[in-house]
Amino acid sequence: MIGAILLLLALDLVEGEGRCVLNRTEEHCVCRRLSEESVGSIVQCLPASVVEFWGGDLEKYTTLPVGDLQPSAIEILESLSIRKLVFGDLLVPVVLLAQVLKFLSYTQVQELEFESCTFMGSSNWSEMAGQNLPITTLNFHNVTLVPVTGHEQGFSSLSRWLESLQELAVTGSHITALPCAAGRAFGALRSLDVAHNSLTDGSLAATFCPSAFPELRALSLRRNNLTSYHGTCEGLQLLQQLQHLDISQNRLTAHPTSSCQWPVSLQSLNLSHTGLDEVLLPLPPNLEALDISGNYLHTLDISLDSLKMLLLSQNMLQDVSFLRNCPMLEVLYLDDNLISELPWDELRLLEHLRDVAAAGNPYNCSCSGAGAIQRLAAMGHLGPAWPQDYVCHSPARYQDVLVKDVSVSVLRCNRAAVIAPICIILAILCVAGV
Repeated sequence: MIGAILLLLALDLVEGEGRCVLNRTEEHCVCRRLSEESVGSIVQCLPASVVEFWGGDLEKYTTLPVGDLQPSAIEILESLSIRKLVFGDLLVPVVLLAQVLKFLSYTQVQELEFESCTFMGSSNWSEMAGQNLPITTLNFHNVTLVPVTGHEQGFSSLSRWLESLQELAVTGSHITALPCAAGRAFGALRSLDVAHNSLTDGSLAATFCPSAFPELRALSLRRNNLTSYHGTCEGLQLLQQLQHLDISQNRLTAHPTSSCQWPVSLQSLNLSHTGLDEVLLPLPPNLEALDISGNYLHTLDISLDSLKMLLLSQNMLQDVSFLRNCPMLEVLYLDDNLISELPWDELRLLEHLRDVAAAGNPYNCSCSGAGAIQRLAAMGHLGPAWPQDYVCHSPARYQDVLVKDVSVSVLRCNRAAVIAPICIILAILCVAGV
């Protein structure tokens, strides 16, 4: 039990008073800058499922004598209900991290998160060889990491744990590459988030090399230094289990002569805010969700029988006749384009459509133009932007008028439908009179 207490003390023994505060309703405990005098308040955290430790420098605690725990201490640790640990604003010696991981192997902690931490030095991970860890989710955000390259031996010692890790996030941490050996160590990883880093097209092939991340289902490369649509596609071709891919907020260039086959397993693809003025084919044939919002698309030529969600807001689209090629659509976002009229003949054939957003377009409020939007509103398909953000642009007599206020009565919009029956009746009367 002495080793456990020493590690708890090491979590933040710094100058200045601090304490732990427990929110019993949320089972959430936060400890800030604990001192030797206030460390006793950590007892409050024992009923919590989430515990956070913030602030301090742990370098002077690297020599703490942490040996094997006594059976009574292990029993106490195993009885704790803590499922998630968060460490923030800390200077963390890697050697101490190795000791903490060994300590956590006796707990039921499933999620470990480091926020705004700096890792320093190196460690011998051999004591972790063959060690089981309950942690299935590991998150790093805005951290300074020890370079992974050159420390591949650590993956070997941690292989038993890494092979069972399910989710990994390393975001906002200036990563430029991940070695192939790292990817091969994560045999069961299903979700990888490396958003807000410095990965390039050239680094993708090395990171996602043969046998790397064999079970990966979800990958976020949002806001890196990717520049080539074709290069990004080629760098991910080996991820044959991938279902969800986010490469948004990169500045991609697509050359019309280039072609690449995305993993056919993809079900959702996020290409939003990537600077694209066209989307190259082929797209993954089984896509159910496609986000291309915030780009420079003037036209779109797609045909996806399985597509359920299509997000196209903030583009330059004038024509959406391609909708007839997406028969399973349920969600359609067309806000802030250059669309003057929604094609009702195509929309009414989309039997599954339930959520449409099409505000901020320069609508022509002819009978057909206003009528299609009013029909969608009457069916409850338009979101909260209706009616205030649906405004007529033309003809002149309706400029700046809300679409909902445009009359689409039969008398105004289809006079022939009214006049023809009258003419027929008059003709019959005339014949009868003769």
